[in-house]
Amino acid sequence: MIDTREFYDSLLSKEMDFFAGVPDSLLANLCACIKENAPDDRNIIAANEGNAVGIACGYHLATGRCGVVYMQNSGEGNAVNPLLSIADEDVYAIPVLLIIGWRGEPGTKDEPQHKKQGKVTLALLDAMGIAYEILKDDYKPQLERAALYMREKSRPYALVVRKGTFSPYKAPVEKADYPLSREEALRCVLRCIPEEDFIVSTTGKTSREIFELRESGGQSHAGDFLTVGGMGHTSSIALGMSLGTDRNVYCIDGDGSFLMHMGAFAINADKAGANFKYILNNNGAHESVGGQPTVGFRIDIPAVLKAVGFRHVMTATTPEEITAAMTRLAEEKLCALVLYTHQGSREDLGRPTVSPTDNKKALMEKIGAKGNKA
Repeated sequence: MIDTREFYDSLLSKEMDFFAGVPDSLLANLCACIKENAPDDRNIIAANEGNAVGIACGYHLATGRCGVVYMQNSGEGNAVNPLLSIADEDVYAIPVLLIIGWRGEPGTKDEPQHKKQGKVTLALLDAMGIAYEILKDDYKPQLERAALYMREKSRPYALVVRKGTFSPYKAPVEKADYPLSREEALRCVLRCIPEEDFIVSTTGKTSREIFELRESGGQSHAGDFLTVGGMGHTSSIALGMSLGTDRNVYCIDGDGSFLMHMGAFAINADKAGANFKYILNNNGAHESVGGQPTVGFRIDIPAVLKAVGFRHVMTATTPEEITAAMTRLAEEKLCALVLYTHQGSREDLGRPTVSPTDNKKALMEKIGAKGNKA
């Protein structure tokens, strides 16, 4: 196991003191260390991984130094475009150190959404022509090689991180002063959604909590599409579903997901029918991967939703406010609800016990889809 603070200090010793990225559970300890020790203008928690690569490229242009970009391997997809069309040696030749958490590594137990990503993590790096090493406990020679490679070849280099690589590092978690947790708010929301309507919920703990709330209430999961992967695409899935049914489709999103592909909301508002219902839980954090902050509490999310075309945007912090807002949400077109909650989830929070394919099949049967239900 690598001492997390020593690894951070080793990066600084190589003049790699600028960080950008999207937090990952396998990198949670490293992200906590960076957050606590790096100045705010030297650690940019980006909207998505492609943004992070772009930020690191810009920093290199201004300073000549190599930025460090951290991400989960699922974020490789978001990063492909700037890595190949900006940083690649055939274009601008910009060195960037990528630190990639290897979820779904072959031979390890992980959640279904990580299996394919885990299989192709190294192959994607090979396809992009990005040199890489799997980070080891004896990491200092690896950092030496990475620094030398980037200095001499002016190309990106990747360090792939297995589960349990970094030692525990606890940093203070910023907890907002709102009365409800996300799960408490979701319990209120679910009580207000008729059984015949549908839910598309965002990745991470939101979908896990919805699954367990259904279980505890003895309710069916057939009306819930749990977006267990594909962070940032929840609202797009909900829009597409709403265009194929007359029933109400409730998108239950999170602030990290909202920020990741915010441009989608201009399309959502422009194309949505009366049955597209948008709910955003804002706890100001990437809680599912370690609690690193988002800018959710520092921007006016209701104003953003109004600016792209939502006619009515409500906010709620209490059960009574949620119940009242859900009544209006069900009745009006282009109406959205932003919930403000604090971080925190149950220690015994489980994961869905229904496979993604079974979830899809049950939902398509309930919705009456005539296509392939395999």
